[in-house]
Amino acid sequence: MGDFDPEFTLDEALATIGFGRYQYLLLAYGGLGWIAEAMEMMILSFIGSSVQSEWNLSPTEKSLISTIVFAGMLVGASFWGIVSDSFGRKKGILGVATITAVGGLLSAFSPNYISLIIFRCIAGIGLGGMHIFTSWFLEFVPTPNRGAWMIVLSSFWTVGTIFEAALAWIVSPSLGWRWLVALSSVLAFIVLLFYGFVPESPRFLFMKGRIVEARSILESAALLNGISLGTGMLISDQRHDHDTASENTHLLSPKREKNYCNSSSSSLSVLFSMKLIRTNLLLWFLYFGNTFSYYGIILLTSELSSGESKCADITLHSVKDQNSSLYIDVFLTSLAELPGLILSAFVVDRLGRKLSMALMFVLGAILLLPLLSRQNEILATTLLFGARTFISATFTVACIYAPEVYPTNIRSTGVGIATAIGRIGGMVCPLVAVGLVNGCHQAAAVVLFVIAILLSGLSVLLSPFETNGRNLSDNLGNT
Repeated sequence: MGDFDPEFTLDEALATIGFGRYQYLLLAYGGLGWIAEAMEMMILSFIGSSVQSEWNLSPTEKSLISTIVFAGMLVGASFWGIVSDSFGRKKGILGVATITAVGGLLSAFSPNYISLIIFRCIAGIGLGGMHIFTSWFLEFVPTPNRGAWMIVLSSFWTVGTIFEAALAWIVSPSLGWRWLVALSSVLAFIVLLFYGFVPESPRFLFMKGRIVEARSILESAALLNGISLGTGMLISDQRHDHDTASENTHLLSPKREKNYCNSSSSSLSVLFSMKLIRTNLLLWFLYFGNTFSYYGIILLTSELSSGESKCADITLHSVKDQNSSLYIDVFLTSLAELPGLILSAFVVDRLGRKLSMALMFVLGAILLLPLLSRQNEILATTLLFGARTFISATFTVACIYAPEVYPTNIRSTGVGIATAIGRIGGMVCPLVAVGLVNGCHQAAAVVLFVIAILLSGLSVLLSPFETNGRNLSDNLGNT
């Protein structure tokens, strides 16, 4: 893009600006959001047994502590997606960070079980919208190596899980679960602290017809990166008409229209249109199965380490050292996400999103199969470590793939609905992992996780297109 080009697109502007200091600052802020979410989610692995002991809870009541968070996330994922697409990514970030921080902190002061359930549900409503950070950051990243940079953002989730496991290991035995919950909410407050410096997505502004504001943000990015943006006119990313009417075309190569900013269709009506049925259904199942299996592996590790099960099939530790073993095993399996990140970063732009996910789903399922029978402690922990490596990697790629699939005008809503469907898997998962393992049905739990993983891989293969190397679209094309 030269200084005297009469017009340029958002993607051309982002390619010219490149990935520099401006994007690194956005990456740091988005990373804080991911760490905050990961810490709040990982609490579920640590506080259940302590709360159960303090308030004499039944296994069902213990499971509800995790399930209610996913119920809140089910509501929040859809709600905050609509807010983000209607009022901006920035306002969505403000909402989710505020609700998460307040709900998380209040949970630490819960006087009884009912209040804890209410506050965790509130925190879940905030956590449900954390996917906005992905859409927001994605819209600042140039197309080349976009997948790798999005995985770098996703790596902050792993940082959060490892940090939470270490924090629980240090804090819980001496200070108790309330201090752990309170300290875990600090990152969400830090997100709020720096909120005033957060720019709105130029893609969102452009879609809403706020061209001057979009260009101003692009110029600020160029200035900080030491690049000249040029003096041309900012226009729609879609420069050429496309005659085909396939679903692939509608999503990734919509027609260029002069009135692209004045669509009369709501985000929900567009999202649930006939053009997106296949894409929606497959993404929803991908998110359901991936969430179910991901948290299943986490909770399976927790349950097998706790020593609460009276079964001897694949329990990892004896009762006498169950407290320390829980923190050690969750910490070690959290480290499994590091090689998962490295693996996904290596293959996502080489093999593409679909093949990368399908391959890692199969490998993750294979590693769970030996847990159908009794295994020694070292082998069981190693298998769970490996399974989490691959399933966390598929989760990472899925969180890149879904925002790339949907155009800007429904991106957060589409990802939000898919995330909400995933949360249903998260709600069911604690009941399966805790209930079946405690009921001496570990093999049945493992079978369910393997089936969910393989069906998730199938849904990826059936998805109608590959997003690797494609520019993001701003609106759904017309037939």
